[in-house]
Amino acid sequence: MQLDDCEVRLASNADGLDQDEEWILLTSENRCERIRLHDYGKIYEIPGLYEEVVYNRLKCESPQVISTMLKKELEKSPSHSDDLRVLDFGAGNGIAGECIAEEIGCNALVGVDIVTEAVSATDRDRPGLYDDYYVMDLSEIRKEEQRQLMQWNFNALITVSALGYGDIPSRAFVCAYNLLENDAWIAFNIKDRYLDEADDSGFKDMLDNMFEGGLSVLQKKSYRHRFSLSGKSLHYVAIVGKKVRDTDLAGNDRIGDPH
Repeated sequence: MQLDDCEVRLASNADGLDQDEEWILLTSENRCERIRLHDYGKIYEIPGLYEEVVYNRLKCESPQVISTMLKKELEKSPSHSDDLRVLDFGAGNGIAGECIAEEIGCNALVGVDIVTEAVSATDRDRPGLYDDYYVMDLSEIRKEEQRQLMQWNFNALITVSALGYGDIPSRAFVCAYNLLENDAWIAFNIKDRYLDEADDSGFKDMLDNMFEGGLSVLQKKSYRHRFSLSGKSLHYVAIVGKKVRDTDLAGNDRIGDPH
């Protein structure tokens, strides 16, 4: 199915829906389907659907915010070189990776996602963007997968609009972080609720532990990620920094020892 062949309607009774509960109605001559916005496999099947809903209608700003912040810090750094080797973790269909490539440029750009359809969508919509793209679950990384990623010698990690809500668990993010060499650039965003004292997802504890010495934060910004289906602003926090050392979830739960 092509986007031009169907009508896309946003949920009409969206008040009270959390982000991972929001849905759209997709209708055509022979199809009427309700699809959750976080059901990425189905969303990616239709070229341009994700961009139409999330970026055109709901005005998502996160890829541009992250790339602008990272570019600013790179330009300020006296030790910055043009040899940027980027791991785009939670790469989806390549929107954030494309923004980084166009705004900053890099010698290597590698995507990782757990959603198989994301690779197909990227190949279809942004062919040649990534030097490689892996489908992996980094929360349960295997030795061969670790070897595949380590060969790139990444010195930058971006994770845009992918943390929380069961999309990327804290354990997987820490594993991606620990794949990078020390002094690597780190740029990611996360919904503000995951930094709140009431958070019970594990993200606040993980990030607190990271901020205590594993990550030197250079820039932190609260901003509107996008609008909700009901028209409310959804606020995220964007963070750019440099890796000091490997980190863990909390306490002694070390991450990065592959199966």
